[in-house]
Amino acid sequence: MRTDESICLGIPDILLPRAGLDLTKWAVIACDQYTSEPDYWRKAAELVGDAPSTLNLIYPEAYLNEKDPDARIARIRGHMDRYLEGGVFEETEGLIYVERATGPQPRKGLVACLDLERYDFRKGATSLIRATEGTILERLPPRVKIREGAPLETPHIMVLIDDPAESVLGPLTAGKDRLRKVYDFELMLGSGRLTGYRVEDRGLEKGVLDALAGLADPAAFAAKYGLPPGTPVLLYAMGDGNHSLATAKTIWEKAKAEAADRAAVPASPLRYALVELVNLRDPALVFEPIHRVLFEITAGRDLLAEMKAFFPGGVKYRKACCQEMMKEEIDGQSGRPHKIGRVTTEEFGVIEIEAEGSNLPVGTLQAFLDAFMKNGGARGIDYVHGTGPVADLGRKAGNAGFYLPAMGKSELFRTVILDGALPRKTFSMGQAWEKRFYMEARRII
Repeated sequence: MRTDESICLGIPDILLPRAGLDLTKWAVIACDQYTSEPDYWRKAAELVGDAPSTLNLIYPEAYLNEKDPDARIARIRGHMDRYLEGGVFEETEGLIYVERATGPQPRKGLVACLDLERYDFRKGATSLIRATEGTILERLPPRVKIREGAPLETPHIMVLIDDPAESVLGPLTAGKDRLRKVYDFELMLGSGRLTGYRVEDRGLEKGVLDALAGLADPAAFAAKYGLPPGTPVLLYAMGDGNHSLATAKTIWEKAKAEAADRAAVPASPLRYALVELVNLRDPALVFEPIHRVLFEITAGRDLLAEMKAFFPGGVKYRKACCQEMMKEEIDGQSGRPHKIGRVTTEEFGVIEIEAEGSNLPVGTLQAFLDAFMKNGGARGIDYVHGTGPVADLGRKAGNAGFYLPAMGKSELFRTVILDGALPRKTFSMGQAWEKRFYMEARRII
């Protein structure tokens, strides 16, 4: 793999499924989607059948609490070995320019490797690659167990760059007719179309690297955000797959610590992770809220009463006539008080909270939910995408759903630079069905 350490980017050796495979069955949505909707994953399995598929290479998080996770991990490893040995893959070097069609215009991206040496997921980090939201450390061990020792990776990680002039991807978009198309197909279960082009032209490749270097220029960076000279540059901000990249980082740090030959460590493929770079300014990239659902609230607990006790500044609640009126009020809010939609089996409602400490309604709500769950308030909590799931799950007996507004994407980089990571699960890049599908793979051992 060729690398450019100044922008911590690698030109990967990518594994693509060989010609002739059914790519609709091969590509599967990110494992952290539909976590409370196992029916989606059953439909995916029925569609795939016995065909080669990334479904056999991943661990859908809907099944993380199953009785024998080690058996599933063993099956995943077995499929990886068979796919690598059985001619399922073809290897090619180079960046892959991708377009994902889900609406009037495609979302554009670039598949590349990022150097984990330059990534820090801790709050307050000043590294070139940073998390945009809080990393839940308890979520890493099961992911480490799945990835550690695996012979290959296939990513759903999407990393953002802030490129108003479209200097990185724009030339590839304009010149895609001159690029070799390596895949073009319909994704399963109505998730749009995915097209990929190999960037073979070294001139176009150099243009990408030069444009990224321009975004990383310290003087230009400080001027763009109105920051003091010398402010550490943020070039890559996590979009989707924060815990997956944090898992790769954890394994890389462990590999360094345990290496017998320290001189060989820098060349390890574990040092890099395969990701898709996406421009924050892409009009097709829409930030969606991530809602919350509490499952099986403990008998005798009064959620609203506990919320009023938790926020001394004041909490008001009123019933909404319907789901649409609740959504309209939540989506149209600005400033304080923070408004949060509530969904129960009895009704839709609006919670107003006067509280300091977070600039976003999601941060205000999460502070309460963390304390509520710590004190045994409910059997579980999930983070769901879309109005339908939060309404459907929230209205089940014993549950409660919380509907949240979307965050504006224009201030993301500046907020992370000045304030550190946002509250976890603050935003989602599109609806669940629009998430990245597993397509490319890379050898990591």
